[in-house]
Amino acid sequence: MPRGLPGGLGMIVRPRRSVLYMPGSNARAIEKARSLPVDCIVLDLEDSVAPEAKEAARVQVKEALDTGGFGSREVVVRINGLDTEWWLEDVNVVALGRPDAILVPKVSSPAHLEHVADRLVDMSADHRIRVWAMMESPLAILHAREIAAVAKDVETRLTVFVMGTNDLAKDTRARLVPGRAPMLPWLTTCVAAARANGIDIIDGVYNDIADADGFAKECQQGRDLGFDGKTLIHPSQVGACNAAFAPSADEVTQARAIIAAFDQPENKSKGVIALDGRMVERLHADMARRTVAIADAIASKT
Repeated sequence: MPRGLPGGLGMIVRPRRSVLYMPGSNARAIEKARSLPVDCIVLDLEDSVAPEAKEAARVQVKEALDTGGFGSREVVVRINGLDTEWWLEDVNVVALGRPDAILVPKVSSPAHLEHVADRLVDMSADHRIRVWAMMESPLAILHAREIAAVAKDVETRLTVFVMGTNDLAKDTRARLVPGRAPMLPWLTTCVAAARANGIDIIDGVYNDIADADGFAKECQQGRDLGFDGKTLIHPSQVGACNAAFAPSADEVTQARAIIAAFDQPENKSKGVIALDGRMVERLHADMARRTVAIADAIASKT
């Protein structure tokens, strides 16, 4: 079902602060994922799996889905690209395991998501299975608005954009530098497209596992840009990521104060009120409700 809080009201919010890739071919990694304090696990059948191991990994991921044990963690399976021989069987097998979502790599046009949607419809797949789309090519950026817009068709199931910054760097020849100046226009384009169509968006990975300071700065930048969370390549990154993308205690306290002020009978019909010496608009109350909803959802996981 669609997520988000249009106008800050009325819909369930699911935290997606930390999204950890785990190789579908690695049984020990999958088992470890069941105990990590991560919001989302991506069981990968694509980049982390060698061609000769694709079929075995597919079977192993299906068995992991059938076994369950992931608790409140959202379980996503990244299939192989639609330009490969593996993608169709990936969908055929994985959908039977009813993951929370299927992550489609190398999406560069709405047609890619429509192909996946057609297959899910043909096999009468559980409609609770969502679709996530990786934005990782120049064409994806140029078509971001059109790709995000397919979320308006319920059959496509599109719920989340995921940035593939390594592939973007490769295809554009942009350098991966601190601050990501070359990528900022592409990142913000995708954020705008996602928000315009009511879907979440997850930031790309940070490659230097040993650089904790650089990782923390990039998490903060991602949150400042409007991302809901960040994709991760190692369990050691989970804690800092969760902290960066969660509302702080002060933010939650302030949000509750704004909500309470607008809920006062005398303020029910007002668009702007004075609170603690500053003017606060009703849009801030909508934002505050989402902040509190996210905080409450995070608290319920612990």
